[in-house]
Amino acid sequence: MLILFSTTLPILKNLKINLVRALKILKTANNNQKYFAIACANPVRTGPAWIQARKNYICAMTKQQLIEQIRRKKSYLCIGLDTDISKIPQHLLTDPDPVFTFNKSIIDATHDLCVSYKINTAFYEALGVQGWEAMEKTARYIGSDHFIIADAKRGDIGNTSNQYAKAFFEALPFDAVTVAPYMGKDSVSPFLQHEGKWAIVLGLTSNKGAKDFELQMMVGGDNAVVRGDTNHGDSGDNKMAGEDTNRGGEKLYEKVLRTVAEWASTDNLMFVVGATQADEFVHVRKIVPDHFLLVPGVGAQGGSLQEISEKAMNKDIGLLVNVSRAVIYAGSTENFATAAREAAQQYQAEMKQYLKNM
Repeated sequence: MLILFSTTLPILKNLKINLVRALKILKTANNNQKYFAIACANPVRTGPAWIQARKNYICAMTKQQLIEQIRRKKSYLCIGLDTDISKIPQHLLTDPDPVFTFNKSIIDATHDLCVSYKINTAFYEALGVQGWEAMEKTARYIGSDHFIIADAKRGDIGNTSNQYAKAFFEALPFDAVTVAPYMGKDSVSPFLQHEGKWAIVLGLTSNKGAKDFELQMMVGGDNAVVRGDTNHGDSGDNKMAGEDTNRGGEKLYEKVLRTVAEWASTDNLMFVVGATQADEFVHVRKIVPDHFLLVPGVGAQGGSLQEISEKAMNKDIGLLVNVSRAVIYAGSTENFATAAREAAQQYQAEMKQYLKNM
């Protein structure tokens, strides 16, 4: 059944739709404005009418709306849909679209306990076209009442980043995309130019390799170079003679936070700071006191929710704590969704305690 709205008719008349696939127009409300989502696989994209249609359906969650969601649900939980087809319950593998079916069950079981979902695009891209379609269906199924993150870690020269931004913000209904800042401002700026959309810039990551670059000390002011122990503390052979890497300068990740924070406001810019780097959160908050932080690494990676909450929460809460494997793979039988809900409830209940005085 086609649900048509008068404001979309001029656009739809100019679109050639593949009649083999379904067209569904979903009406959602966001901040008293009307947005439209065209959930259609493989339309024939032709001319400016298609571009305009894409722009008309895009939903976006503002910072204030995100804060309101957190306060209402008493949760700053972000569930990571890092769906590995080799790890989902075996009975789903006979389904025509097992990844989407798995995701849909997880979303149905947890939507009231979290404020955000993070889709790690690598797990979908690895499956080719079918994986990409499953990712798009998942993002649309989540809907506009959750903050939807594309964990894609994009970042390239300006014109390439511009296309990446269009992919996730115009062709797909994501609120935010993770971005690697290594190539500088012109690689990040395109993600900041889409109204209502967010760039989540890698600051300090939770992996062991963060010590290779992010945690290295910078020496020399404006012409700083990175020096220090890049062997994860196994040897001091790579240090320059007489160098004290704990004295003077700042760490590379601190330079990244300080610099990138000047490129946009707290309304469309977040930073990734890994939960396993809890000792650094005090320094992080001195540099970016008002930004939201996306914090992966709780659960399977061993990060402490209590420590993060105590050290990094700000006046607006300012945290999205991501948990992936510990929730979505909490069960491996036909009751996997129930197990996922129980795991998510535990995190939400703990977060509720930390939000009592907020």
